Amino acid sequence: MASKKGQGENRLRDQIQEKRLFNRRAILAGAGVLGLMGLLGGRMAHLQITGHQHYATMSQANRVRLVPVPPNRGLIHDRNGVILAENRPTYQLMVIPEQVQDLEATLEGLGSIIKLEEADIARFHTQRQRQRRFDAIPIKFRLDERDVAIFAANRHRFPGVEVEARLSRVYPQGEHAVHAIGHVGRINEQELQRIDSSRYRGSTHIGKSGAELQFEDLLHGHSGIERVEANALGRVIRPLERLDPNPGNDVYLTIDSRLQRVAEEVLGDWQGAIVALDTRNGDILALASKPMFDPNLFVHGIDRDTFQALQADPSRPLYNRAMRGQYPPGSTIKPFVALASLENEIKRASERVFCPGFYTLPGVSHRWRCWQRRGHGHMNMEDSLVQSCDVYFYDVAYRLGIDRMQEYLGGFGFGRRTGSGIPGELPGVLPSREWKRAARGEGWYHGETLITGIGQGFFLTTPMQLAHATAVFANKGSAHPPRLIKRIERNDNGEVSDLPPEDKETHFKLRNEANWQEVVDGLIASIRGPRGTARSIAPGLDYEVAGKTGTAQVFSLGQDEEYDADAIPTHLRDHALFNCFAPAEDPRISVAVVVENGGSGGGVAAPMARQVMDAWRALERGEPVPRPDPPDEDEAEVPDG
Repeated sequence: MASKKGQGENRLRDQIQEKRLFNRRAILAGAGVLGLMGLLGGRMAHLQITGHQHYATMSQANRVRLVPVPPNRGLIHDRNGVILAENRPTYQLMVIPEQVQDLEATLEGLGSIIKLEEADIARFHTQRQRQRRFDAIPIKFRLDERDVAIFAANRHRFPGVEVEARLSRVYPQGEHAVHAIGHVGRINEQELQRIDSSRYRGSTHIGKSGAELQFEDLLHGHSGIERVEANALGRVIRPLERLDPNPGNDVYLTIDSRLQRVAEEVLGDWQGAIVALDTRNGDILALASKPMFDPNLFVHGIDRDTFQALQADPSRPLYNRAMRGQYPPGSTIKPFVALASLENEIKRASERVFCPGFYTLPGVSHRWRCWQRRGHGHMNMEDSLVQSCDVYFYDVAYRLGIDRMQEYLGGFGFGRRTGSGIPGELPGVLPSREWKRAARGEGWYHGETLITGIGQGFFLTTPMQLAHATAVFANKGSAHPPRLIKRIERNDNGEVSDLPPEDKETHFKLRNEANWQEVVDGLIASIRGPRGTARSIAPGLDYEVAGKTGTAQVFSLGQDEEYDADAIPTHLRDHALFNCFAPAEDPRISVAVVVENGGSGGGVAAPMARQVMDAWRALERGEPVPRPDPPDEDEAEVPDG
């Protein structure tokens, strides 16, 4: 009995124990469920309440993309409205790296249906390293209709790749006025560091030279933004909202395309430059540098072989000789030195100097030769300008001294930039004691004063600087800085603004206007006179031109050597120069011509200037522009000092 009773108690205790264990487990399970439900509820609250804005924004970003809209670049016209740079629609193949899973396979696949050059792929990779992964990067410019059709048929194979219609820069006149207009090119890494990224969003090009660079702020405009809806593959479904870009302004240059073309044609195959300025306001009417190049080659990236060929070309077509070519001015400097002599009362205009064909300094045996080996005889100031006598100006330079000569010539703007603002302009060299000590670490010698007085030695000037100095002379000591822009037309509202010339600069004041007239009379006589070095341009000239020829040595001759053009390689022959203004009694245009290795200023450079002035005069009168004559190379050896 006892045994049975004990067994019953044990069974009772086991049931109680099991019930307690079950209750504990049930409580723990319930607590776990409640805890998990709390976590789930908390997470749901975070997603739907606390983090709603964040996740809604992320969701919207997956569906909505912000696409930058580049502005239309402003057009470039000449002063009369002739289009020199415009935009034309083209199709471009664009890749968004972020949306491409296997970039190399995609590029390989694209290359199988559309011809991709190695240069295209290399340029794409270079640009990819510079831009963000979600930016669209062009890999092929200017797709033709066949390329567009082929890609459309295969579009499903290339997520992240699109064909976009964009405006592309085009220079419809080709080489014409290229050194004045310049060109655009792809934005490089250095430019990315300095440009306003918000203004250039979506833009791929920027001005690289000439007016395209100088007026970049006017031409470019400001980017816009477009919100678009995209699918899971990133392909645009529809536009949602658009903030239009502000287009760039149209720019009207001071260049007259008709006069510019004459300047380019009269240069022919010569290497050199012609600059024509309006003496009344500083307008650059023509800026020609030969040889030239086609700026369209640079718009979408020039290939390596073509670029290297341009760089290796000994004629240097990329070189803007009008702004960067630095040449000895030769005898074109003599009118300025003559005026300095009269204004400083060094010589009277009637005072004569005997020219035996050479000049010597007291106590020095060296002879500084005149270009006329047999000498000119007795020369007054007008005679010396007419026949370009070196000995007369050796004597003037010696009496002036380098200090007074440097100060006076500096007043015409020699030795510094003209203020045109054209990128890359060089200042030339107006030598002085201080300049030589800084540049050469040497003192100054009297012989260097002599050759400075005839525009040789260390003296260097650019064609633009020479034309500007001639305008200063024509205006009796004052002139507006040269300028390349005449007016602006805003594309957002059509407003046209004529830009006034910059304030006139007073370079110096004449002490006696009669001194100026004495020099001008000599310059007119150098053209009209029977012995004038520029008499070749006198026949048929129905207006007065005041001008001076010049010949600049490329290398120095020995004491007793004679210049023999036939025995000298072409690239070592003298440069030919001519500077002038017209009409002499009421100056309205100044012209400077530099012809590399042309030999004779009177035989080569002066006839070019005459044709430019004739064209300008015809335009002023509203008459047809006479067709230019090609340069006569037979005249290249006519000596003129």
